[in-house]
Amino acid sequence: MGKLIRFLPLILVIALGAVLYRGLSLNPQDMPSALVGKTMPAFKLQTLNNSDKIVTQADLLGDVVLINVWATWCPTCKYEHPYLVDIAKDAKVKLYGLNYKDDRVAAQQWLQHYEDPYVFSIFDDKGMLGLDLGVYGAPETFVIDHHGIIRKRFAGAIDTRVWRREFEPLIAQLIEEKKQGK
Repeated sequence: MGKLIRFLPLILVIALGAVLYRGLSLNPQDMPSALVGKTMPAFKLQTLNNSDKIVTQADLLGDVVLINVWATWCPTCKYEHPYLVDIAKDAKVKLYGLNYKDDRVAAQQWLQHYEDPYVFSIFDDKGMLGLDLGVYGAPETFVIDHHGIIRKRFAGAIDTRVWRREFEPLIAQLIEEKKQGK
């Protein structure tokens, strides 16, 4: 028994090392979402640029939609932004923003300075819609089909490589489903 107690710390360190090693090998962009395959959560929030305009999940129906979670405090959002401006020029999808836990004036100035790619940005200053979506941080992007079903959640910045690999095939599939009346 005495010999076993001497090796117990070593066994614990090895077990802890195995758990940490497994964690390091995971891709943070592959974080699962319990909402994939489910309807967009109900919400009723103001838009960023017009506090008198209230939007709901119904405003996102009918088209293939991207919801991009962003904030002025997010340095990766600044990197991603030029790619979003290019994506917004593509008529296949509508790009909406979800301004997450941010200051309204700072966010408005940010979009004026860097160009606003969004149809509109939902102002989620308290982060409640983000919480309902399971947002871990910014940037994150959700693909919503024409029925309002969340089809994909992507954590991290979108750039040309990511767009082509992760988004274009799914969007083409969703457009085809819409054409076929599915």
